[in-house]
Amino acid sequence: MIKKLVEDIKNGYLINKKEAFELLKYDVKTLGQYANEIREYFMGNKFDLCCIVNGKSGKCSEDCKFCAQSAYHNTNVEVYDLLSEEEFLKDAKYHHDKEVKRYSIVTSGRKLNKNELQEICKSYKAINNEVGIKTCASHGLLSEEDLISLKKVGVKRYHNNLETSRNYFSKICSTHTYDDKIKTIKEAQNLGLEVCSGGIMGLGESEEDRIDMAFELRNLNIKSIPLNVLNSIEGTPMENMRGITEEEFLKALAIFRFINPNSQIRLAGGRTLLTKYGILAFKGGANATITGDMLTTCGNKIVDDVKMIKELGFEI
Repeated sequence: MIKKLVEDIKNGYLINKKEAFELLKYDVKTLGQYANEIREYFMGNKFDLCCIVNGKSGKCSEDCKFCAQSAYHNTNVEVYDLLSEEEFLKDAKYHHDKEVKRYSIVTSGRKLNKNELQEICKSYKAINNEVGIKTCASHGLLSEEDLISLKKVGVKRYHNNLETSRNYFSKICSTHTYDDKIKTIKEAQNLGLEVCSGGIMGLGESEEDRIDMAFELRNLNIKSIPLNVLNSIEGTPMENMRGITEEEFLKALAIFRFINPNSQIRLAGGRTLLTKYGILAFKGGANATITGDMLTTCGNKIVDDVKMIKELGFEI
């Protein structure tokens, strides 16, 4: 069944939910092998390497149960206002010189206020003019007018994670809705911005929730899908969450590749919980990653990621 499904996918077939569930019956090695075959067929050996910077930290108005930056939780996370243009420029240049191709500023909060948006647009403009790295942005539930401002200063891609399935979303957040996220995603797409959107695994969701999220992302035509492994943060409601095993994560990632054959599937937060920072995922369907540190947790060294990616036969 799996061999026929792979050939059908190569010929343009989009699998359905029943077939996705059938894939769960296969072992992780088999799934990864065929997911990698699909990746190579549609995406070649191109690898997308990006980085993120925590441009504004803490005191977030939203109550996402997994997040260290929510004002609802007592996590002792570092709190600071928007970084300066000089700080962003220095950081972007550092990553550009290390072979990183994309640079994303991430800010805490439901959305940026008017003054913050003006300041960050100046920073994006400077980065695009002086560094030459592709810029991405992650600033919450921005309005269409705000997104237009970002596009005008050269931002190419907007990030807004679905986090989980529609069915499970209310279990992890009550201060905004799934449809709020989808509205922002569609507005960004309508303006011609690329969109990066994925989620976190290990929040207590079911296998069906993970598959539902993969189909939702396909329906939204998302071409950059970051997948996180929950890194339980002390002080959050999920500090004692069992999470997800590496085998469960790798199986889910492989099925994401079957459902979204021509998207970048990107490792994101929680890479420290995986074997050699995710080497098995890169052999099992993934072809992108965030490198360096995450928002409030450590990641892998850029030089080590570049070495591993090239040794696996990818081209950055």
